[in-house]
Amino acid sequence: MGMDLSPDRGAKETKAMVLRIDKLAVLTASAAFLVGWHPASASPATTEVLTLEEKIPLGDVAGRIDHFAIDLARQHLFVAELGNNTVGVIDIGQHKVIHRLSGLKEPQGVGYVPGTDTVYVANGGDGTVHRYKAADFAALDTVKLGADADNVRFDAPANQVIVGYGSGALAALDAASGKKTGEIRLAAHPESFQLERNGPRIFANLPDARRIAVVDRTTYRQVATWTLSGAEGNFPMAIDEASGHLAVVYRKPATLAVFDVGRGDVVAQTPTCGDADDVFFDTKRHRLYISCGEGMLGVFQRQGDSYQELGRIPTLSGARTSLWVPELDRLFLGVRASGNEPAAVWVYRLAP
Repeated sequence: MGMDLSPDRGAKETKAMVLRIDKLAVLTASAAFLVGWHPASASPATTEVLTLEEKIPLGDVAGRIDHFAIDLARQHLFVAELGNNTVGVIDIGQHKVIHRLSGLKEPQGVGYVPGTDTVYVANGGDGTVHRYKAADFAALDTVKLGADADNVRFDAPANQVIVGYGSGALAALDAASGKKTGEIRLAAHPESFQLERNGPRIFANLPDARRIAVVDRTTYRQVATWTLSGAEGNFPMAIDEASGHLAVVYRKPATLAVFDVGRGDVVAQTPTCGDADDVFFDTKRHRLYISCGEGMLGVFQRQGDSYQELGRIPTLSGARTSLWVPELDRLFLGVRASGNEPAAVWVYRLAP
């Protein structure tokens, strides 16, 4: 699973980028519609929908696409091309791939650390984490963690990078040196996990154990276990600390469950699209976006502790990884090559 960062630098570049993107012609916008959405019953706050703005081709890239990270200041989007053993670097302003990191083995997680201006790539094939200079993509070093190195998160207060891997562990790497400084043991392999910004906790999905592990990253110990009866396959996760909500999407059955981060109780539970791998809070609009491999984007509106499905936007089968970038009001969706559709990143914006 991928990295949710909000760099403090590059405000001018970001503003300029948004202005450039807003001038783009909307491509195939009429094809992006919400299935089952009823405007008559929606409040004014829910009438905006995601519109397909453009498709940025990835070139000759085969196989599954995994997670994303972004360097906002340079307008660079990093795409883990797992099946291709590469990471593509897209210049969003130029709408094209400008570089490709190669020599990788099933890259799954990608993270950008603004303080050190480095890119981290976690490889599922050999359990390594590679570091690169973001300025010129020069390789820095590699650390071996263990099998199935996966999701990457930047812990800004501690200046460390957290990587999930193996049969059950979160590794802490010093952001400056890339060296491993600690480890949190878990009951099963962690998929998506989220760091509490205003507290010490990490919430980690453990689908093989059918549970969510709550750990204290200052003591490296698990402090709680949360479950949802009758559900399994909890892969994607997102946190909204303002509302105190943790969103977890299960695959069997396809269910969105929202937990209260203070009590650990389930405050909302509703069906959603299948084979989900990423979920994001749009805190400005009190909304959730879910990317699903069955070929849908699910959109939910929050009203207090309840979540109403606004509808589902058709995409393509297998397009289950994405990145919501609130600074740009854009959702980037990874679409693997299939039939006549080439590998690409589809860019969605809020409809005018």
